[in-house]
Amino acid sequence: MPKPIKQGRYRPAKASSGGGLLALSWAVVVLLIGGVIGWLLVAEERAPIEARTVSPRVIVQLPPPLSPEIAVPESVPEAPTPAPPAPVEKPAPDAPPPPVEQAVVPAPIAPVAPVAPVAPAAPAVRQALPPAPDPQLVEESQKGPLPAIASDGREPWQVYARPFDPTDRRPRIALVINWLGLSDAATEAAIQELPGTVTLAFAPYAENLTHWVQLARAAGHEVLLNLPMEPLNYPANDPGPQALLTSLSPARNLDRLEWTLARVTGYVGVTNYMGSRFTTSATALKPVLTALKSRGLLFLDSRSSSNSLVPQVAQELALPWVANNRFLDNQASRAAIDRELAALETLARRHGYAVGIGFPYPVTLERLSAWIGTLDKKGFVLVPVSAIPQTKKPE
Repeated sequence: MPKPIKQGRYRPAKASSGGGLLALSWAVVVLLIGGVIGWLLVAEERAPIEARTVSPRVIVQLPPPLSPEIAVPESVPEAPTPAPPAPVEKPAPDAPPPPVEQAVVPAPIAPVAPVAPVAPAAPAVRQALPPAPDPQLVEESQKGPLPAIASDGREPWQVYARPFDPTDRRPRIALVINWLGLSDAATEAAIQELPGTVTLAFAPYAENLTHWVQLARAAGHEVLLNLPMEPLNYPANDPGPQALLTSLSPARNLDRLEWTLARVTGYVGVTNYMGSRFTTSATALKPVLTALKSRGLLFLDSRSSSNSLVPQVAQELALPWVANNRFLDNQASRAAIDRELAALETLARRHGYAVGIGFPYPVTLERLSAWIGTLDKKGFVLVPVSAIPQTKKPE
């Protein structure tokens, strides 16, 4: 059994001051290391929880590439778009404008089978039109040169028209490519790829308008100007700063009309861009058509509304006018465009003429180039729009 320690014999060693500081330093180091390790362990455990509190990541799936049948405007109106043109009240800037108003055709056409793709016909020899303007058909104004009837009675819609043999009794089909000049590529393609018998309509807002009209006429194309007019859903769908509006006075609308007409020379007339509200208001429409009549121009009613009053007012004024029968590319696909072209054939056989309006989408130009080459064998003749002035209300 061990002997007990006697009380008075134990004397603890006296610690030096240097040893105490050293021990304290090691204690602090140990505590710091322990704290870091503890923090890391806690952070690791909390990480999954915090990750679950972060907002979930949104994954956006891009649409698949468009089918080659679909034509997308390169930029546009309305337009538009334009811009394609939608289509759609549809016309856009390096591309066809924004979407244009749907054409309403009261007489339904029986469904027809799509036209099978055919090889484009060999390009026809270009027949350049005489240089414009004719000095006797110009009235100088503060806005620029305005069309005028010559002192000998000659009218711009006849002088600037593409020649056509009036003795040709085959059913006539006129094609108009709308809202050109906003896309250089689309405008160049329409001028160069389509035969001169296709009429070209230019947006008044386009730059280099004189250049484009001169180029079109040199390639044999008859020319129209687009005249922006108020649609039903204005201002949600805005045809631009110079559009004719039912809310404006006749004087202000005529001022805007002159701005458009003075943009260039050498055209046969104008066609409304949008206008589903404006063309149904006799009060707004009549002064405009009266001014066009006094300047020797024709009017192509795009029929953005089935209630258009253009036929009645034009007949009252003895204004030469034409009515559109079909918008060709409201659906910009090969099958849809081919159906509209077949419907044009049906209307032309039934009435002796038909008019179709399209936009310079690549697919539209491609289908027209192929289809135009088949018309002669089918017994039709392609004509400029000036060859179909009408005096009766279209179906």
